[in-house]
Amino acid sequence: MARGNRRGDIFFNDDDRRFFLKTLAETCERTGWMVHGWVLMNNHYHLLVETPEANLVEGMKWLQNTYTRRLNTKHRLWGRVFGDRYKAVLVEGGNADYFTTLLDYIHLNPARAGAVDVAAGGSVWDYPWSSVRAVYASRDRKRYAWSCVAAGFAAFGLSDTTSGRRDFVERLDERAREELESAGIVPVPETMDGRLSHLRRGWYWGSQAFSEKALTLGSALIKSRRSATYRSSLVFRAHDAGEAERILRQGMRLLQLKVADLDNSSGSDVRKVVLAESLSEKTSTPQAWIAKELRMKSAANVSQQLRRIRNAKGPRKKRYTKTREILSNIFD
Repeated sequence: MARGNRRGDIFFNDDDRRFFLKTLAETCERTGWMVHGWVLMNNHYHLLVETPEANLVEGMKWLQNTYTRRLNTKHRLWGRVFGDRYKAVLVEGGNADYFTTLLDYIHLNPARAGAVDVAAGGSVWDYPWSSVRAVYASRDRKRYAWSCVAAGFAAFGLSDTTSGRRDFVERLDERAREELESAGIVPVPETMDGRLSHLRRGWYWGSQAFSEKALTLGSALIKSRRSATYRSSLVFRAHDAGEAERILRQGMRLLQLKVADLDNSSGSDVRKVVLAESLSEKTSTPQAWIAKELRMKSAANVSQQLRRIRNAKGPRKKRYTKTREILSNIFD
């Protein structure tokens, strides 16, 4: 989860929320993330994310930096949108109890904040900016492609049917009415491990055995990090590393680009720029990496060329379009 800078709003209207979800969709495409639950409030958001590959840091960096740039451009603002570093709680996903508790905590945010009045007959379904209404209560064809529901329904023993979706919402409403202001907040006894999260503080949400396993794995990883170069190589073993190499390799083949051609062509070559666009849209590889591989001088030049491709008109736009059509074979 992440809050706005100085607890200020991160969404000023519904268009901003749609903007954020679009950016999240792009993040999932780049990283392979699986999003099991989410909620967007005025000054913060929550995501329940499964990362099949070790790329949470890179993905969150891209998500928040990209949304910040886009929001500031849209509203003619500048500076930080989010406050301190996002908070991440490690969750024991294989344990249904911890998974369901966290999913409820996220989905009951609007009830706790008074955005829906369940005591007066309202429902968590009434709040449009969470995965309750947008995903779990919707038919498959209306859901966001990056949202996952199978694990959520299975954890609660429900089916992805009309009745199962209705039961999913009704169970949440019942819990909200019973707990009112504390809906979804998990009380943790004082005798419990102080590192255990109650979903607002602490670093893990799971069993004691899970925390010990995480600590053991973490210690081994820290000991193996011998240098900055080695740490960088860990990042590049993430989802987007292999995908970036694939796009680069196949893109050069389709565009009939050889390494010598990269060396001897300008940084604004249409083939390079369109290939850079694909790498930027489909992966989270840094623009510095793109600039180095495509011989485009610098990250600043890559950024400038990507802006130009978005605003291109006339003959140059036609050349971009034709080149994009050639590259589209990579993603068929």
